[in-house]
Amino acid sequence: MDTLEINNLPSSIKNLINGKPYMVDSFGKSGSGVFVFDDCVLKIVDARNKLIREHNETSVQVIRWLEGKLSVPKVICYEADNNFQYLLMSRISGKMSCDEYYLEHPRELCRLLAQAFKMLWSVDLAGCPRERSIDNEFEEAKYRVENNLVDINNAEPDTFGEGGFENPQALLAWLQTHKPEYEPVLSHGDFCLPNIFLKDNQVSGFIDLGAAGIGDKWRDIALCYRSLRHNVDGTFGGKIYPNVNPDLLLEELGIEPNHEKIRYYILLDELF
Repeated sequence: MDTLEINNLPSSIKNLINGKPYMVDSFGKSGSGVFVFDDCVLKIVDARNKLIREHNETSVQVIRWLEGKLSVPKVICYEADNNFQYLLMSRISGKMSCDEYYLEHPRELCRLLAQAFKMLWSVDLAGCPRERSIDNEFEEAKYRVENNLVDINNAEPDTFGEGGFENPQALLAWLQTHKPEYEPVLSHGDFCLPNIFLKDNQVSGFIDLGAAGIGDKWRDIALCYRSLRHNVDGTFGGKIYPNVNPDLLLEELGIEPNHEKIRYYILLDELF
């Protein structure tokens, strides 16, 4: 969605944003329409698919549950019709953690990313509306493979083809037989640098929480590790930041590297 058709919006949302200038956010890869105003963000999702609709409804429940527990967008208004879901949220202040300043100061960046992880892990899980256990994730991945929903062109270069897996079915079979031990925490679900905001030398907030819930701690670590690597090797943004080792993140977290789990969750994410 490149433009916002105000007249097509539910009246409750139209009344809140009518006449306000906005920008279209094309940074993410969610396939949704994301419109950024000075003080709020409107996300419009094509929800004609029943599974997508149910997933998004749960995501709204999780965001509401997180209010007061973490710095996350506040749900201002949520509406749905037969075709679309409309989520109007408050806007988080600060800069994305992939901002050039932070990429040029990797030690500071990784310290703040480690702070973000610890903020998530400190949240009491009682009452969380969603659990994304390994088995739950695997079943969703299986559904996507069986229904040809996997985009292999959006995968890491070495995941499929020569030296990698023959196809998504082969990867799914490997994931089935190599499931790691489950270490549940509050998981962001898409812990990538653009989704973590920083301000005044602190974590100012988390955005894009559509997959948040109880999940394995190494899933978030893996996605952050991959995001950090690609933000400094020129994959994202085109600029290379030499001598930045993503293992610095694990050092700042104060945990032993587990590259087997990191690889497992990066491969699992290839099916989403």
